[in-house]
Order: sequence, then structure tokens, then C-alpha cells
Amino acid sequence: MAAEKKSLARYGWLSFIAAILTIVLKSYAYWPTGSVGLLSDALESLINLVAAVIVLISLNIAARPPDESHSYGHDKIEYFSSGAEGMMILLAAVSIAYTAWERLLHPEPLQQLDVGIAISVFASLINLVVAKILITVGRSRHSITLEADGKHLMTDVWTTVGIVLGIGLIALGNRFQLTLDFAEQIGMPGWEILDPVIAILVAINILWAGLHLLRRTISGLMDATLPEEELTEIVEVLEQFIASDQIAYHALRTRYAGARRFMSVHVLVPGQWSVQQGHDLLETIEHRIKAKFDHIDIETHLEPIEDAASWQH
Repeated sequence: MAAEKKSLARYGWLSFIAAILTIVLKSYAYWPTGSVGLLSDALESLINLVAAVIVLISLNIAARPPDESHSYGHDKIEYFSSGAEGMMILLAAVSIAYTAWERLLHPEPLQQLDVGIAISVFASLINLVVAKILITVGRSRHSITLEADGKHLMTDVWTTVGIVLGIGLIALGNRFQLTLDFAEQIGMPGWEILDPVIAILVAINILWAGLHLLRRTISGLMDATLPEEELTEIVEVLEQFIASDQIAYHALRTRYAGARRFMSVHVLVPGQWSVQQGHDLLETIEHRIKAKFDHIDIETHLEPIEDAASWQH
């Protein structure tokens, strides 16, 4: 598993390169237009760059094998990295909202909108391709870090779509000399009001993504149980061996850390069984559960079903 995570680091480099390219492109798109919408998009790409660095660091640490100080491995480093990324996303959202509010109070006309749209769309296409790759690899290789980074980039894509749509409407309104009465009432030159308004909506979208990421981080650090569908699969395997009163189980516990799953369970069998019989049963149970998951650590405890103490935990 460590070798697999080492190999995943190259996808972290892919995210890093994509972030550099999109920062340059989106910053250049903001420069001739003066659009705070495009500025907010560039700032979010800066967060993507920091996130890519965190992904590289966390994947390399998570790939380390268990040692005397970390018997269960280093997988939980992924949650610390996602927590840091979530906080940076929240800071970016606040910064974008502040900049957009300033533009609402002090409106400025936008320039060269066609250039800004073209550059922003090209940068967004880069993010779209990289996001699809990261999500696909993350799911197939069970890397929550890559999958989360891919989804973050996909959020950036949808953010760009909204901003480009707003700028397009501004350009369309200005070209046909359309007016917005409510914009003129607050001193905003026509359709330019859409620029800071959309930037604020972008900030809200980024804020929501950051809060969702922090919630997932807290859930992982708090050793939350496996998702309901995965827990159901484990219970279905255990229930296959409860055809009679001779075998039972209790104290089923599960948790996850990054791509790894952990579970423990007490299995109760007749006291007259030999150690070999009990061992063979546990081996069968563990084999069937492992066949349903990748990277699950199973701890089983064998007890006599007739002893009342076996039902205590």
C-alpha cells in the first residue's frame, strides 16, 4: 500500500502544475478587464496551488509504513492536510467577498471583456481535465486526498462558469446598450453590477466547499464509522454465519482513516470447539469481508458463547 501511495504523488504534481498555469492565466485575464469576478477566480486558483503542495506532502507522509510510534500507519495525515486546505478556502472566501463589496461601493467600468472570457475559459478547461483525472484515480485507488483535490478543482470549474456567464451578460448588455434600473439607482454603470454580485456568489460557493471539507475532516479525525452502505456489507457477511444458535457476534466497531478502513468484532462459538475450528471460522469471515473492500484491517476476537462474560465489552 505504501508503494501505491508513493506512485500517487505524481498526480499531486499534476495538480501543482495545473494550479500554476491557471493562476498565471486568470491573473492575466483580470489585468486588462479589472473584473473582481476574475480576480476572485484567480485567488481561488492560488488556494488550489497551496492545496496541491499539501497533497504532495500528505501523500508522501501517508505512504510511510507503520512504525513503533505509529502502529496503525500515517494515513490520518490526510485529514490534517484537508483541514488546512479547508481553512485556506474559508480565508479566500472572506477575501473575495470583501473585494467584491468594495467594488459595489466604488464601481468601475470593465474593459476588454472578450479577452478576459477567452483566457478564463481556457484556464477552466485545464482545471476540468485535471479534476476528472484526480477524481477518477482517487476513486479507483481509494485515495480520499486525490478525490477531494479533484472535487475542489471541479468546484473551481463551476465557479469560472458562473463568472464567465456574468461577464458575458455584462458584455452583451453593454453592446446593446441595455440598462438595469436598479443598478443605476445605486450608481453602478449598467450591467457592471453583475461583476461584484457574482463575485459574492462565488465567495459563498467557496465558503460552502470549505465548510464541507472541514466537516469531512472532523468526521475522519473523530473516528466516524464507515458509511452506511459499507457497514451493511460487513453485517451481511457476519449474518451469513448466524444460521443457528451456535454462532453469534457483537461489539462490531468500524472507522476509517484516509483510504484505509478498520473494523473489530467479537465472534462467539460453542465452547467445545477446538482452537483450530474457531480460527478457521474467523479466517473465513475475514476473507469474505476483505473480498468486498480494498485496504481494510480486521481484528476479530473469539469467545465461548455459553459464557455470560463473553457478551460483555
